[in-house]
Amino acid sequence: LALYILVAGVLCIYINYDCDRQRQEFRRTSGKCKIWGKAPSKIEATYTTTSGETKTSLLLTSGWWGLARHFHYVPEILAAFFWTVPALFNHFLPYFYVVFLTILLFDRAKRDDDRCRSKYGKYWKLYCNKVPYKIIPGIY
Repeated sequence: LALYILVAGVLCIYINYDCDRQRQEFRRTSGKCKIWGKAPSKIEATYTTTSGETKTSLLLTSGWWGLARHFHYVPEILAAFFWTVPALFNHFLPYFYVVFLTILLFDRAKRDDDRCRSKYGKYWKLYCNKVPYKIIPGIY
């Protein structure tokens, strides 16, 4: 059982790392890279800064980032759970961090969505149509 918990925890850490790696590689190469062996799917979004300057951003819609909006929070929460589960379920206190992290990341996901909706407008709607799933459907 301990080995399964360890493997699941390490897998969550790897997935979290790989999510970040994909995004960083995509940004570093301006989208001219391979994600899971293929050219990445992306949306070229323009936006206007508060000073009136028009800028462009690339929104990644493939790889881990194409599975679900804020998918990278799932392995982070699960890793915290797998680090805690050896304490078993006799008391709530060991799971405080998992609950705290879950609340924190759900709130961050909502704030990120609100900020991106405001920043990108129609491009964010297009992104949401391409990557429609949330961490847990129906919960924002």
